[in-house]
Amino acid sequence: MALDYATLDLLRQNHPAWRLLRAQHAPLVAGFLHRVFIVPNVRDLSQADLVEALEDELFVLREQLGGGAFPGSAQTYLNDWADNDKGWLRKFYPTGTDEPHFDLTPATEKVLAWLEGLTERAFVGTESRLLTLFDLLRQMSEGSQTDPEVRINELQKRRGEIDNEIARILGGDIPLMDDTALKDRFQQFLQLARELLTDFREVEQNFRTLDRRVRERIALWEGAKGTLLEQILGERDAIADSDQGKSFRAFWDFLMSQTRQEELSGLLQQVLALPPIVALRPDARLQRVHYDWLEAGEYTQRTVARLSEQLRRFLDDQAWLENRRIMDILHQIEAHALALREDLPAGEFMPLAEVSASIDLPLERPLYRPALKPLIAELALDDGEVEIDTAALYTQVVVDKAELARNIRQALQGRNQVSLGEVVAKHPLRHGLAELVTYLHLAGEWSQKAVDEQQQEQVSWQTDTGATRRASMPRIILLRNG
Repeated sequence: MALDYATLDLLRQNHPAWRLLRAQHAPLVAGFLHRVFIVPNVRDLSQADLVEALEDELFVLREQLGGGAFPGSAQTYLNDWADNDKGWLRKFYPTGTDEPHFDLTPATEKVLAWLEGLTERAFVGTESRLLTLFDLLRQMSEGSQTDPEVRINELQKRRGEIDNEIARILGGDIPLMDDTALKDRFQQFLQLARELLTDFREVEQNFRTLDRRVRERIALWEGAKGTLLEQILGERDAIADSDQGKSFRAFWDFLMSQTRQEELSGLLQQVLALPPIVALRPDARLQRVHYDWLEAGEYTQRTVARLSEQLRRFLDDQAWLENRRIMDILHQIEAHALALREDLPAGEFMPLAEVSASIDLPLERPLYRPALKPLIAELALDDGEVEIDTAALYTQVVVDKAELARNIRQALQGRNQVSLGEVVAKHPLRHGLAELVTYLHLAGEWSQKAVDEQQQEQVSWQTDTGATRRASMPRIILLRNG
């Protein structure tokens, strides 16, 4: 974005962050919201709790600045900050409650982060940032390298450096970070952790904006149901497939791993116990900062769930309207039939296949006859020897349904969708048609799937005699759950 005069003047007039910096009571707004939302890392607060906290804040300020410093009430100030013209707080009603709640907007959080950067810091680290930049450049360079020889040479170089470091450690030379390097990297970690929580509010706001547009469009839609669903799902896929959506999904998958959570907890506990870090007196909540990330990500997931719920309600309402229309048509037919009852039309009006009823008399039905019980003679059985081929008992075909389901889930780990033909191509059929039927049974039970009748997929397998069998089936696409 070009920072020319027209752009900056438009931002000064319309952007909530700039309006907050120009506000008369900007110190009160920024200081209070930072204390109740940012410091304890709270996502939302009820109106009663927020009013009580603001009343305490105003009482202290009036004692210091005089009774006429802030004449309004706490409730008035909160409603004014949540007004659309200001846009500093988001006022909403959570599901299942009639009490309003408040949350910071992304613009307000940007202002608070910027104001925090204005304060002087006793220690400004630069080494960790430089190392981070080099590491990012190295990742981009290696990740975009298509020459296998270059990548192998780089990996061998890193392996040589690791071998040399292991040799030095085994020889007694163990390099340790000094206190300055530890403080430098810890400050960089604090900044990135704080920025990550700030980014979550912006991602959540983007999904919330999409949810609002969907609600408005559903309320005003009068056309075909399929057209509306196509437009809405197109926008949803556009956000999910955007750079921001892909980055959020990768972050969520990484953080949802139990192994990663345990690793983060262990690393945080170990780092916070270091003497140089203890001397900085870090916030005790850093021990569970990754759980704060999970909570922030969960808010975003709930917004996406509300979007899906709106679509489901729309479909239910449309189905009810269509059923009502069918009932209205039936009532119209009944009304026309009653109107024609006294004035029958000429000619054949309603031909009948049979003009007489078939009558079945009850006494013509046969009586109940009990089943005959066979008599089995009690004869002693003689022992004998018969040669029977028992090989058939050990040649049974057993298809492991759990293994086939695991093949499908492994194929969906790195992709959003996969066809059944691709799964079979990656894992060839060992038990022939029985295994293919089991795959089709699993696809039928899959929660999210699509069948393309226009495209056909060929599946082949080898029999015990060496013959090749082929089967043609419609293209079945399986989608990853969630």
